[in-house]
Amino acid sequence: MTATFTDYALCTLVELNSAVILDPLNVALHRMLFTRQHEQGDELAALAHMIAAKAIEAHQTEHNRQSALDLYLVATGYFMKGDYAIAENWYRLVLMLDDSIAAVYQNMVVIHAYFGRHEEAEICRSRAYQLQRVFVDPILNPERQLLILCVGRTSGNIPYDVLLSAEKSQRIKYIIDYATDIEDTQLPHYDLVFNAIGEPDVAAPLMPRLERFLNNCNRPVMNHPAAVARTQRHLLPELMTGIPNVRVAACCRVESGAIERTALSQILADKQINFPVLVRPIESHGGTGLVKCDDLDSLLEQMRHILSACYISSFTEFVSADGYYRKYRVIYVDRQPYPYHLAISTEWMVHYYTAKMLEHPWKIVEELLFLQDTSVVLGQAAMTALCRIGERLDLDYAGIDFTLMPDGQIFIFEANATMLVHRVNQEGVLAHKNIFVENIANAFERMQIDLSLTSKI
Repeated sequence: MTATFTDYALCTLVELNSAVILDPLNVALHRMLFTRQHEQGDELAALAHMIAAKAIEAHQTEHNRQSALDLYLVATGYFMKGDYAIAENWYRLVLMLDDSIAAVYQNMVVIHAYFGRHEEAEICRSRAYQLQRVFVDPILNPERQLLILCVGRTSGNIPYDVLLSAEKSQRIKYIIDYATDIEDTQLPHYDLVFNAIGEPDVAAPLMPRLERFLNNCNRPVMNHPAAVARTQRHLLPELMTGIPNVRVAACCRVESGAIERTALSQILADKQINFPVLVRPIESHGGTGLVKCDDLDSLLEQMRHILSACYISSFTEFVSADGYYRKYRVIYVDRQPYPYHLAISTEWMVHYYTAKMLEHPWKIVEELLFLQDTSVVLGQAAMTALCRIGERLDLDYAGIDFTLMPDGQIFIFEANATMLVHRVNQEGVLAHKNIFVENIANAFERMQIDLSLTSKI
């Protein structure tokens, strides 16, 4: 039996919050919660319930879409704070009032993924991009209109927030894999195109669709899709062939985890891939699914757990003389290298967050030396090789993870456009790194200025 308004007055705040989850369209409940939250000093929650009460009333009497949008802004406030459970409750109420707001489904994708509800995330993703393919950031007096080509999935897109100033570029996000060709001709005005589909395993199958877009696009395009597609891991050794002082492990792509022993053995022999080997699913980064296998039996066993295609590459020992493994990252902007970080670990699978960099000050000192005097740390031959790699990649934005071998050669782990660049806490131990992040962002801004001028000639 539903409680009366008088009953609600006797409820605790916890009881009211439980009640509104069960009866989210109850205006009286929201008004009571407004009063209680205000008394508790939680003004954001109080405001949320007041807006909810007004939105529900407007929906019931006028079917006013603006009221749902107002409530969406409240939910997004919680979402931006990382209060996902609270945001989810508000977003669900928004969808009861108006189920056609694509941005709600976009944010619900993140929430579902955060809580491990991956099937629900995919449903929301599909719904979001069926409703809307173009998202325009609000900005006053932008210096340029920038169209950003994206795919509507969790992975595949370059994390571009640091690269693309929200104050200077009007960012027009276009989910092209959900869009029809005719929508290409109906886009808002744009001056430049940034192809943010940086994962080559995602970009390669989309090439026919992307080529149709490019055929009708008369604006400069950063990160041409064809250049992105040829950075797939199994194509990288050939792409880097002939560059002095550069090594890449032999690698092959196997299209199915269900493969016969003899056939797999022959593939490895043909590609001159020797054990131990590294195996990983396609489209994976950050060590996700990466396993070292010492023999054919362990490789076959591991491949049985990979549902998609996978990459198999020779493992090359790269431990330094002091017993540590080093992984350097350099970012390319307009084909020029910019140092980004160095991770030093006792394990061959090197990641900055597992390398315990902060626990060992000497590692931070060595990283800073790399950032400040890259050519001194690597040597001139390696620096020349890095520049040649940037030219060979021929991408406006890309990155490379590598190590420096004892003979001074660069050994490439991966080189592609999906490299993450982010700022760090200004008050933290690593705050000195932000200047090098700004070098990358500033270079990307200069490139956009130059391309914008070119497009207007």
